[in-house]
Formats: sequence, C-alpha cells, structure tokens
Amino acid sequence: MVSAGTEGRGGGALRADVALKALTVEPDSPERLRRVLEQALVFTTATFAAVYATSADLLRLVDSVGVPRALYGLRDSYPLAGHSPAADAHRIARPVWCGPVGPDGGGTALSAPEGGFWMAALPTDRDREGGCLVAVTERPGGFGTEERTCLELIADAVACPVPAEAVEAATPGPAGFVLAVDTGRVEVGDELLDLFGLGREQFDGNVETLLRLTVPEDLPALMSVTEADHISTGERELEFRVLQPTGSPRWLRLRGRLQPGAQDRPARLVGTVADASTLRADVTDVARVQRLAAALATAGTVRDVGQAVVTALRAPLRADRLALAELEGDRLVVTVLDPPDPESWPELWRLEWRTEWPDAPVRAMPSLAAALDEGRARIWPAGTDLEPALAEVGPGGLAVLPLPAGNRMAGACLIGWDTPHEFGPDERALLTASAGLAGQALMRARAFDAEHELVGMLQRQLLPRRLPKLPGAEAVARYLPTTAGLEVGGDWYDVIPLPDNHVALVIGDVQGHSAAAATLMGQMRTALRAYAAEGHPPDVVVSHANRLLVDLETELFVTCCYVDVDMEEGSAWSVRAGHLPPVLRHPDGRTEIAEAEGGLPLGVERQADFPMSPLRLQPGTVLALTTDGLVESADSDIDTGMARFAADLGAGDPAHLGLVADALLGSAQRSDDVALLLMRYDGMAVRPRRESWTVWRVPEAVRHARRFTRRTLRAWDVTEEIDAVLLIVSELVTNALVHTDGRVRLDLTLVNSRLRIAVNDSSPRTPVKPTSIGWEATGGRGLLLVEASSATWGTLPVSGGKQVWSEINLHR
Repeated sequence: MVSAGTEGRGGGALRADVALKALTVEPDSPERLRRVLEQALVFTTATFAAVYATSADLLRLVDSVGVPRALYGLRDSYPLAGHSPAADAHRIARPVWCGPVGPDGGGTALSAPEGGFWMAALPTDRDREGGCLVAVTERPGGFGTEERTCLELIADAVACPVPAEAVEAATPGPAGFVLAVDTGRVEVGDELLDLFGLGREQFDGNVETLLRLTVPEDLPALMSVTEADHISTGERELEFRVLQPTGSPRWLRLRGRLQPGAQDRPARLVGTVADASTLRADVTDVARVQRLAAALATAGTVRDVGQAVVTALRAPLRADRLALAELEGDRLVVTVLDPPDPESWPELWRLEWRTEWPDAPVRAMPSLAAALDEGRARIWPAGTDLEPALAEVGPGGLAVLPLPAGNRMAGACLIGWDTPHEFGPDERALLTASAGLAGQALMRARAFDAEHELVGMLQRQLLPRRLPKLPGAEAVARYLPTTAGLEVGGDWYDVIPLPDNHVALVIGDVQGHSAAAATLMGQMRTALRAYAAEGHPPDVVVSHANRLLVDLETELFVTCCYVDVDMEEGSAWSVRAGHLPPVLRHPDGRTEIAEAEGGLPLGVERQADFPMSPLRLQPGTVLALTTDGLVESADSDIDTGMARFAADLGAGDPAHLGLVADALLGSAQRSDDVALLLMRYDGMAVRPRRESWTVWRVPEAVRHARRFTRRTLRAWDVTEEIDAVLLIVSELVTNALVHTDGRVRLDLTLVNSRLRIAVNDSSPRTPVKPTSIGWEATGGRGLLLVEASSATWGTLPVSGGKQVWSEINLHR
C-alpha cells in the first residue's frame, strides 16, 4: 500500500524514499550525512554529490561522494551573495537545474556549465538556515523528472552540520589528533603515540616525526592527506603502515575531516587513528569510492580499469569471482576475470574461451541483456531462477552492474558469490557508485587503447618486416617499445642494399612518443632510403634528409647514424646526426667506440654540416648501432651506458648474432624505446672484378670504349660472347654521347660467369625503347639490340644522372 507521502512517485523515487527512511544512523552524525549523499549515486545518474553549509557569508563544503570534484572545477566555498548555482538555490530556496534543458518549474534556468556535464543545486534544511545539495551528472539531457524527485527527497533528508570553522578548537582524544596543515604542528593523544611506538617525551609535536615512522611505500598517500595543497574540505579516510621495532609493520586507519580556516585561523585536519587489524572492513565507506576514482583516473588501458575494479570490489565484498567485460555489438568481450582460471567459470564461458579471455554472447543470457537495457544494477540472491550462464557465476548471489558512459553502455561487471550472500543497502550504494565510475573510465581506456593500437600498428608497418640477405655479412635487429608509458616512440632501423655490394646501415630516433613521432619516423626512413638509392654518398644522403625535415616545419627533431659499408673492401664511412657513435667488436674480442665526428640532429639547421668518418672492418668484426634508450637511464649517463654496452657486446659470441642482440636487450631499462642493429662482417667469398673507363667526347670515343672493353676481357680471360659485349658497349656509349651532355663513364664488372656493363651519364631522363621501326629507318634500333643481346638490362637513377646497365651470362 502506498503512503500519502509517496503517492504519485515513480519507482525510483519510491525506492529512494524507502532507502532514506531505512537509515539507522543517528540523525545529526557525519556518518548519516555521508549515507544520505550516497543515495544520490544509487538512485540517480549522478557521478558526484556534495553538501555545502552556511558559514558567515559563505557556503562551505562539508562532505562529498563520487568522483573527485576537481574534475568539474567545483570549489570548497561559494559567496552567499554571488551568482553560483549553490548560492542561487540557497537564496531563492528553490532548486536550480543547470544544463541545456530548462527546469520543469520552480527553478531558475541557468546556462549549461562547460565540460559537458549537468548540475543540480537544491536547498536543504529549509526550516533552519540550512545549506545546499549539489549533484552532477554526465548523462546528456541532465537529470530526468524522476531523478529530480529523488534529489529533492535527498535534499529534504540532509541535516547540515554546524560548519567546522564555528567549532572551537578542541583537545584531541586519546587516539585523536589536530593538525595545523600550514605549519605541520600536530596535537596528539597518548593512545595515538602508542600506536606509533612513541612516548610522550619522544614526540616533538611535528607531523614529520610521525611520517618518518611510516612504510616508505605508504608515505606518498599519507602525505597527500596531510598537505593542504592536495586536499579539500570533507571526510578523509586512509589505511597505512607504520614500522615496528620487530616483526611486520602495523596497519593503522586514519579518519579525519579537513576544517577550512576562517579569518586568522589556519586550516586544520582533525581526526583519529586506530589499529586497522581490529576493525572490520566497511564496504560502505566513502573512501572506497574515492580510492576507486583515484585508481581509475590513472588507469591507461582497459585492462588497468578492470584490475582497479577488481581491487576495489572483490575483497571488500568478499566475492568469489568478478568479471569485467566490454560490450561490442551483441557480445561481451571479457577483459578481466578474477580468478583467471577457466575452471572457475560457467561451461558456456569455457566453450567460448577463444584466446586469453572469453567472449560471452549476450543473447545466451536474457537476464543480463535485460539489465543492460534497463541500465541499472541488478542483484539476484541465492536460489533465483537464472539461466545457467549467469547462475553458475554466483550460485550464492549475483550482482550485475551495467557500466554506463554518456548515452551508451560501455560494458558490464558481474560479481558472484558461492555461498548465500545478503545484500545490504550499503553494498548497493557501493556497487552503483562504482558502476558509474567504471563506465566512464572504460570508455576513456577503450579510446586510449584504440589510439595506442593504431599508433603501434603504424610503427610496425613502418619498420622493416625482415632484413635483406647481405653479401659477406649477417645483420639482425631488435626493437622494444617503452614500458614507462603507453605511447609509441619514433625509434627505427633500416638495412639498405646498394649497388656495387655496398650496404647502408641506418638507426635513428625521433624526439617524443606520439603518433606524430611515429609518422615522422616513417617519413625519415623513406627519405633516407630514397636518397641512398639515388647513389649519393653518406654525407649527401643525411644532408638531403636534414633539408627535407626543415622544410616539413615540424617541431620535432631527429637523430640518426648512417653507415655505408663496402662489402668488397671491408671499409665503411659513418655519418652521425646528433646520434650515438657505432661500436665495433673486433675479431679478437676487443671493443671500440668509434671516434666518429658528429653533426647536429636533423631538423635543427638547414645548412648543417655532416662530416664522414672512416671505419675499417676485418672479417669477423661486429658493427653495433643503438638508440639512447638502451644506454641511458635515470641512474646512469650516456658515457657510462655506452661503456657498459661495449663491454656486453664484447662478452657475446658473434657466431650467434641473434643471441648477442637478445643479451644486449636484457640490460634495457625500458624507460624509453630501444632500437638495436647488429651486423657481422664476414668478407665476400668471391670478390667481383671491376674496371672503369671515362669516355671522352671525341670522334673516336666509341672505338676507344670498345678497345678498352676488349683489353679488359682479355685480361680477365674472357673469350666467349665478346662480339655481343662489344655490341652492347657500342650502343650504350653511343646513346649516352648523342642524347646527353656532360661526363660519361663505362663500368665493367665480372662476378663468376656474369658480366655487367654499365654506362653512367649526367641526364636523369630514362631512355625509351621504340615500339616499332619502319624498314627505311636509319636509327632507333640500339635499345632493341641491347635487349636482344642481354640476359637482362635496365636503368636506375644515380647521383647526378642515371645508369643504363646490361648483364650477360658467359659460358666459360
């Protein structure tokens, strides 16, 4: 039967009225105020609720629940004569609803607050001077009609305590304390000193004396409570450990309230400290919601969000299992299961166990689907008739928490008990408040994960998938992303095969960790590879890349080391652009940090110089290039790290280059990205034979080129295919002399039984093979003859022009 006081109210308002009347805490106690505030999180979509009490000419914050108020820019106090929603509601004694939708009557329409949230301010204690209830929601459209009714019920149930600054300074009780947060002076009781293991004569009245006795891991959290710059008025609760002369540390629990200063009085933290081992964990404490909010604020990934929810709920609720899942279409993609073993979960879940975590079909669990559609927490006690996929999660009781985020459902949290469990109103408040926090955090983490995966995929696509096989050498590379953050950096490596058995080894690092850094890395890798393929020397390749980066007008700079290795001669030229020098491991095991002169990082100065430094490689030498993430850390500088890197390189077995690379990465601090490139130079088993001839532009130039070719082939003991070779030389040299200007060079290369003929000229224009030639034509057949006489032929760009080449198989 509905009472007259509740007649006409909706289901949510009726439940809120019953829950408020069921509170058994003393009417004027701070505990009751906190319980009343929690109902705003339970029966509305509020993510934050607070009570302000009048004090002189201000409304001062008394207590709050939900997410930290700093997320919405709410203050500790508001002038009564000002034009804030709280002050307006107190002055006109009517609710104020802030948002794009106007009030349903009786309120004052204000503009929507910035930040995408909606605010409600309602007067409290109308029979007395009273104060104001403030609630915030992130749901589009703000509070609905039924939720506004619930808030009015909660405002009527609020009994504002006397403002803290009106209370005279009190002497702390036996286990109490009074801390002046500006000076650090603290008055404590004898029992509190006993908990810290101090006598009255040993205590000097400074809070630092007590802080020094806490376990170092707990000190930051404790200091965040005792430092005025990091706290606001309201209740404080914290568990921490203090060191004992013998045995394990003792757990203590601090409960207190920050009292704001008034006029010439400083702010004070007043509270008590008790032995936590004698206290039963209270799942309804506001501190648990605040801890969850703090943990979720720093959760970067979906997995981090799940772990924070598990830590905040499973142990306090004494649950046997907990699952957090994202909602993707009609499936729940489970991201966290606790316990993680499949045997602890229903058979349907085990059948869907595809990879590390299962996917649970929502259509197979109608009760779960109904809870998600309704968008409110559902609790089923032991013995409820549920589908097996849900009943086996919690045979002794099951709680399903939809996780709302804005105007959509982000996922669900399932909490189950094996033995019959009684659900009290306090647990319901904790579950509902936690669901709202987890839903918003899950959406943020999902967006972050998607961005991180996109950037990671971008970087993986830009790095070489495999290294090429090198003539007379072996190369291996490794890349490790940082574990200190979640953004991908711009470290890269590359191995570029070049003509004439040259190989370019490149390693570089783009400033920063972001999608922009990864994108710029791809641009630099492509630019260096393109300039190298054109045949430029190392200093020109790096100089061109520097000018390109300057023209891109990015704020990022790039460091790199470029090494051009001649595999035939065992020599190399190194160019450094603000990067670490190469490290050599000689065949006898000695290591050497190459004295390679360096230039500025790329992108700093357009006309920067990049000098080349020579390197000599004997067969068996290992050339190592790395980025600073492997050799620099917070506790060691680059010089120390490079010395350690060289020593570790010397200790490895160069015959197993992959194992050497893995061992070198074992010492990485992982505070930054790491790229590593190793090459073992073995020397070429068969070295090509080469000769070159500069063709002068004289009437008999072609005859001179043919005579040089015949003499070279005779010296190489080549007697087969001479006529075909001379024909190709004649046609290629003639084309270069007739169709280009400048220098022409003829190169002959013999490798085993394959002869390569190459003519270099200064024209970048590629020769065009004619498609058809008439019988009366007197020219145009040169390239057709070259194609007919060659095993293969082609053109490629080189520095300052092009090269037309042909290869012939000799039957020797």
